[in-house]
Amino acid sequence: MFETGLLKDKRILVTGGGSGLGAAMGRRFLALGAELVICGRKLDRLDATASEMRAQTSGKVSTIACDIRDGTAVDSMMDAIWREAPLDILVNNAAATFIAQSEHLSFRAADAILAPTLHGAMYCTLAAGRRWIDGKHGGVVLSILSTSTITGRAFTVPSAMAKSAVLAMTKSLAVEWGPKGIRTVAIAPGPFPTAGASGQLRPEGRDEGWTARNPMGRTGEHGELADLASFLVSDRAGYINGEMVVIDGGAHLRSSGAEDLLGWTDAQWSEQRAARSQG
Repeated sequence: MFETGLLKDKRILVTGGGSGLGAAMGRRFLALGAELVICGRKLDRLDATASEMRAQTSGKVSTIACDIRDGTAVDSMMDAIWREAPLDILVNNAAATFIAQSEHLSFRAADAILAPTLHGAMYCTLAAGRRWIDGKHGGVVLSILSTSTITGRAFTVPSAMAKSAVLAMTKSLAVEWGPKGIRTVAIAPGPFPTAGASGQLRPEGRDEGWTARNPMGRTGEHGELADLASFLVSDRAGYINGEMVVIDGGAHLRSSGAEDLLGWTDAQWSEQRAARSQG
């Protein structure tokens, strides 16, 4: 689909790049010639993923442990990355969410979602942007959001709030940083099953009829998202700025994705809360 070397000489940081969609995007970036840095909280997972990526692509991959909920830690990570060479692209992929009745959310539970999804994305964006501007170096920020930014979404309210705020950041910085050679773009994926997200958002029973409710009759494939991400961060998308591209098979045109939960019983919610506390 893409020309060889589309991302040649591009240095890309993917937050939460050790698994799921972050790893899928990273593999595609490497295959297109990029140099990759992946970060997350668990260095052993990052190193294992990096080893697999090198074996599959022969690309250059480095890892760095960082809790992006901590702004000081993010600054230290960016300092370490810049010591070798500036980044060209930041992918804000790390996030957290789970389904819950909003009235039962504790402050701590809400913060557990807001901290990586909103604060982490903001900290990473500001840290990279500051360095790009100081060094007069162009850059791209791609943020992975969700269609809750369009429809809202019951039972994942902190996530919908955080993703909507990051979309506002994307649009605002497109205007502020565009003249400095920095583009900000976003993707809103629909259902792209991953082990982590499925456990939190689609417990046993929720998958029934999931594909039937999608106009395309299926969920997304990781390669489809990775291809879209690769285009958006490439120079071929150089005139796209401040926009969010939806990739969900048209699902958000039919529902927000949470309507089935309106019929859950108190017993089902109690079971879900218990499962989350054990996890």
